Amino acid sequence: MTVQRPSPPNRPQSTYRFQVNAGFGFDAAADVVPYLHSLGVSHAYLSPILQAAPGSTHGYDVVDHSRLSEPAGGQAAFDRLAARLADHRMGAVADVVPNHVAVPTPERLNTALWSVLRDGPGSPYADWFDVDWGAGNQPLLMAVLGQRIGKVLADGELSVDLDGDEPVLRYYEHEYPLRPGTENLPMAELVTEQWYRLAHWRVADEELNYRRFFDVDTLAAVRVETREVFEATHELLFQLLHEGKLHGFRIDHPDGLADPRGYLRRLAERTGGAWVVVEKILEGDEELPDDWPCAGTTGYDALLRVGGLFVDPSGAAPLAAYHSELTGEPADFAPVVEQAKREVVEHGQYAEVHRLVELLARICQDDVRLRDHTRRAFHEVVVELLVHFDRYRAYVVPGEQPPAEAVKVLEHVAELARRDLDDEQQETLDLVRDLLLGREAGTASRIDEQARHELIVRFQQTCGPVMAKGVEDTAFYRWFRLSSLNEVGGDPEHFGVSPEEFHAFAARLNDRWPRTMTTLSTHDTKRSEDVRARLAVLSEQPAAWIEAVRSWRSATEEYRGPLLDGRTEYLVWQTLFGTWDDGPIAEDRLQAYLQKAMREAKRHTSWTSPHTEYEESVAAFVSAVLGDADVLDSVRRFAAGQAAYVRGATLGQKLIQLTMPGVPDVYQGSEFVDLSLVDPDNRRPVDYRRRVARLERLDDGADPDGLSDEKLLVTSRALRVRRQHHEAFQGSYTPLPTSSGHAVAFARGGAAITVATRLPVALHRLGGWGDSTVVLPEGSWQDVLTGRSVGSGAARIDELLADLPVALLTRS
Repeated sequence: MTVQRPSPPNRPQSTYRFQVNAGFGFDAAADVVPYLHSLGVSHAYLSPILQAAPGSTHGYDVVDHSRLSEPAGGQAAFDRLAARLADHRMGAVADVVPNHVAVPTPERLNTALWSVLRDGPGSPYADWFDVDWGAGNQPLLMAVLGQRIGKVLADGELSVDLDGDEPVLRYYEHEYPLRPGTENLPMAELVTEQWYRLAHWRVADEELNYRRFFDVDTLAAVRVETREVFEATHELLFQLLHEGKLHGFRIDHPDGLADPRGYLRRLAERTGGAWVVVEKILEGDEELPDDWPCAGTTGYDALLRVGGLFVDPSGAAPLAAYHSELTGEPADFAPVVEQAKREVVEHGQYAEVHRLVELLARICQDDVRLRDHTRRAFHEVVVELLVHFDRYRAYVVPGEQPPAEAVKVLEHVAELARRDLDDEQQETLDLVRDLLLGREAGTASRIDEQARHELIVRFQQTCGPVMAKGVEDTAFYRWFRLSSLNEVGGDPEHFGVSPEEFHAFAARLNDRWPRTMTTLSTHDTKRSEDVRARLAVLSEQPAAWIEAVRSWRSATEEYRGPLLDGRTEYLVWQTLFGTWDDGPIAEDRLQAYLQKAMREAKRHTSWTSPHTEYEESVAAFVSAVLGDADVLDSVRRFAAGQAAYVRGATLGQKLIQLTMPGVPDVYQGSEFVDLSLVDPDNRRPVDYRRRVARLERLDDGADPDGLSDEKLLVTSRALRVRRQHHEAFQGSYTPLPTSSGHAVAFARGGAAITVATRLPVALHRLGGWGDSTVVLPEGSWQDVLTGRSVGSGAARIDELLADLPVALLTRS
């Protein structure tokens, strides 16, 4: 007998992100569903749910699109989760990874890849992967060897295994299929007769001939732009959607696709227009393309604006001066970005740049009017264009007239690149720019149209990795004027957001992308929302912060070894304060974070060339600091002095995010104060029993006990109000007049009002709210956080916020 279950909302009203893996599977998520329902959440938001590589903790390394994650419980456990959600009239959305698949160990786990390794271009899966086989069917590069192939052969590290279903070549835990008929050849001859080339791992950055995810060799890009690959990689997800077990998708890294718009159109067609948001990072004033059929982004644009409300612009100059004094870094972030991107282009993305250059050379060699442009000129032009490209890509579709915005972007980038090129390369620059825009260039018959189209697509697919690896994963770890601003989708030079700027952004979202996702913390954020809120208060009191750091440095001078640089030390102090919670962060967490930060910075050490002595020097300094009771007591006193201000920023940004236009997401566990750092720190287990107990206590009428309780109160009440008044939150967004720049207030659909305190340090210096007011719409209102009632018109803010630095009003 089929059990009839109530239907969830067609579109999410709010989401709650789960990191699903072997340690927290589908059944564990199902156990938490009643709590999520009580919290006010409408949809569970699941990290990738398909079968991933062995040991994966994140799921973005899919190996089999036809199976749900077996470590997470597989199909049966997922069905139990779906049923539990349906029982509570809730739904689920899933993270989808269309851009790449894993190159796993052992390699046979990826059936499509295994077939290509064995049969090369003749494999039925050959079109799945973006491989440059070359004119002579060059082998697929597998850069996995710990030393050069000659040494590997001499040391006998390769062996043939004939005992399984098919003969395989083994290299420690790696295994590769053998081309039929080659299994009995001498080893040196055998390895040259395969459709793959085993090579030293350092060869990859220069000679890799398959497109990958950023610079990760173990994530091979797939050509989801082909109908066959699209259907095969999405079939199970579509099945779950049509069965009512999924209700929407989050699309990972759409800018890596050959045709993001085409992919989204096909997705909308196959899902009947399901709710879809895209992990699109918007830079500066960039807008999401209007012709993308989706609900919006995953919310980094909102994160930037909400967090910026709590950053004081007046702190920028003094913090910049001290940062430069201590670290030797430039006062401006731009040169740091340029240097980092140049390093990425010339090293980590060398193979991709080489392929672009070869495409340009091919196009021009085939056209007599273009032959006199050289490979060297092409290389220099491509490098400068990629270095100066200030966003993840332009959206030029081969065969179509380029959008005006794409033309504007590429023209601007070309002019920036022009300044760094010699006179003799100027014509080459003009040519490359025109080719990237699909303009007529050379012979009117447009010789080698296929290569021209490939150039357009491949250049755009290279821009994203250069931005991500150059800015997010390098420059953000080198420049720490205020590290809370070094965030995915953020801009460290965008120092503060005024209420007027925020209101304009929110109104634009409500008008154009009302169903977009908003967020403050994700699995990719460099610091959790609460760490950033703590650091934001430093912008209001740079002098006090600088004095504190000077005193801590003086007290720890004997711990500083000769290798410790000011940049890393300053990051230590910011991180120690940002993660302070009745005491310092656990040493193992801090040490692991700093090692990652130092290696990502790639100044003194890196993942590929670790500098052991330098890393040990930093580790010794950190251990000494954490072992010094006097220093920690000084940090404790400073942190205690910020508690009231941190409270205002923590609760203020959370309430605003939960009630502004869009679909708010709560990252797992962040309904409590969560002082997490970059992954994997932010994937630590969440204590849901404690959260359930604290929510029940609040619901029974108890007063909040501490900041975590207050944040849980704000989160649960805001989500419940959204659920109760969902139509209002799909309606208007109206900024409310206030007589103080320290208040942010807005109404949603005439049913709910948000009031939050911003820049509380400066407010304290002014002596508090005084007679400041906020003008409330007509009606009688009640604060769902405190129960306080208030009428319409000018309401005194000091009375409204007497108990909490925020208020959430609904009509009585």
